[in-house]
Amino acid sequence: MPPSSPTSPSSPSVGRRTVLGAAAAAVPVLAGAAAPAGAATGRRRSPRALRGGGDLGPNVLVFDPATPGIQAELDEVFAKQESAQFGTGRYALLFKPGTYHGLNAQIGFYTSIAGLGLSPDDTTINGDVTVDAGWFDGNATQNFWRSAENLALVPANGTNRWAVAQAAPFRRMHVRGGLDLAPSGYGWASGGYIADCRIDGQVGPYSQQQWYTRDSVVGSWLNGVWNMVFSGVQGAPAQGFPNPVYTTLDTTPVSREKPFLYVSGAEFRVFLPEKRTNARGVTWGNGTPRGTSLPLSRFYVAKPGVSAATLNQALAQGLHLLLTPGVYHLDRPIQVDRPNTVVLGLGYATLVPDNGTTALKVADVDGVRLAGFLIDAGPVNSRTLLEIGPAGAAKDHSANPTTVQDVFVRIGGAGAGKATTSIVVNNRHTVVDHTWVWRADHGTGVGWETNRADYRVVVNGDDVLCTGLFVEHFNKYDVQWNGQRGRTIFFQNEKAYDAPNQAAIQNGSVKGYAAYKVGDHVTAHEGWGLGSYCYYNVDPGIVQHHGFSAPNRPGVKFHDLLVVSLGGNGQYEHVINETGAPTSGTSTTPSTVVSYP
Repeated sequence: MPPSSPTSPSSPSVGRRTVLGAAAAAVPVLAGAAAPAGAATGRRRSPRALRGGGDLGPNVLVFDPATPGIQAELDEVFAKQESAQFGTGRYALLFKPGTYHGLNAQIGFYTSIAGLGLSPDDTTINGDVTVDAGWFDGNATQNFWRSAENLALVPANGTNRWAVAQAAPFRRMHVRGGLDLAPSGYGWASGGYIADCRIDGQVGPYSQQQWYTRDSVVGSWLNGVWNMVFSGVQGAPAQGFPNPVYTTLDTTPVSREKPFLYVSGAEFRVFLPEKRTNARGVTWGNGTPRGTSLPLSRFYVAKPGVSAATLNQALAQGLHLLLTPGVYHLDRPIQVDRPNTVVLGLGYATLVPDNGTTALKVADVDGVRLAGFLIDAGPVNSRTLLEIGPAGAAKDHSANPTTVQDVFVRIGGAGAGKATTSIVVNNRHTVVDHTWVWRADHGTGVGWETNRADYRVVVNGDDVLCTGLFVEHFNKYDVQWNGQRGRTIFFQNEKAYDAPNQAAIQNGSVKGYAAYKVGDHVTAHEGWGLGSYCYYNVDPGIVQHHGFSAPNRPGVKFHDLLVVSLGGNGQYEHVINETGAPTSGTSTTPSTVVSYP
């Protein structure tokens, strides 16, 4: 996100929690239960089978309309989290179905608020769910890591304020009024994501620089700054890029909404929405959404301090994972080998690989759903942080793809962190629906070599779709796309601010690494609404040859591309390959290409 000044404010160092190594509650071994990989054999006893279900821990606050003192509890959480950008606090605020009056839920860092009905209209708040930027002098460009889901809002003054930046999804919400995406005072704001929402009134981005809205209904849309992208949105403004700055697709090619927790009687369950093709509008408009559900007893309910070995034992038994709010330290990868496995985080549950391992790996299987968690690189360099499928994966998953939703990655900021590549996608037909992968430009453990991270996302699998791809500040390529028939709808990027000089980013004879690189061998690829921005504040004289690089052939197509130099701190010579005008001095005016080739 663009900073408020040439050097963003630093945050105090936050010490990492030690590994607690606590074991989960156990019951006698179930007949036929699988032992985890590497379990002892022979005379040694196998681990006892793990129990599914259980309580959600102290940082999940569950309310019903009769709960006393709700506002006071909301205020207490916000007081802790308002400015805790790199703290360890994690919270989920859950509201049972019913009607609530006179609430203003202010949402700070690492806080999720959600209704517990099957439809947003099951849980109505006569009041607001608010994100503003008072903690940062009215600048919303650092309002990261928070979410709102599955609620109906009747805003007190007719318009709800949701002034966020990256990693702050607004999902399955019904706003019975308008939605304001800018902070009070209309300070800077840096882009966000809406999906499966109905906004009865007007959506006002005002100062929001870029935004992606998917499979929703809006009453109207007010304006745009650089890059506003819509797919499957009823009421979206007409295609107009670059003036006005709207990229509008009638439908979304493939979508499957994020799993969510709900209550059925006295029981918690997890709903799994079904896949849609050529989707348009909300999934819940006619009442109960289409899909299946699982009882909480089918999930291992994990608490911070549990070991990776225990998490893998639970998966090997056939349980799914529900990660309750907190920070989880890993000495080995979480290994997802079974088809249709769900790994769902609450309250920005955070995975930290401490010893250079990968945080999570998925096998070449159907239907895995990863959702709602943060991966924080550890102090020892990890080769990868998230692997979707092994190298060479080739199975057809078109009928039941893996989905990666609201899974965020961070390298540095909260402490020392390094990773060569953040996410590798090898499985075919994977859908990556809203991710932000961030090499930190402020906080603790930040520097060109201190939080070194060369590559953000490498896509090797064929037929992969990304909807809502946010990535910032990597040392080399931010995205490398090697698979065939890949598609991206909305891409937001910033090149690394802190490159010390031109030589540090030189890519052979090319000035700088493209933000989005399609492999030279690729014959089919398509992207819509992609932007790359530079802010080389250490050496403003750095020149970036282009934001996008791709083979020049008919099957590789791009629509509505832009590059921007923020205040003249660095410049682009072209938009894509040798096409597109250079950026213009200090004017912060985008250079655009409407269609390529």
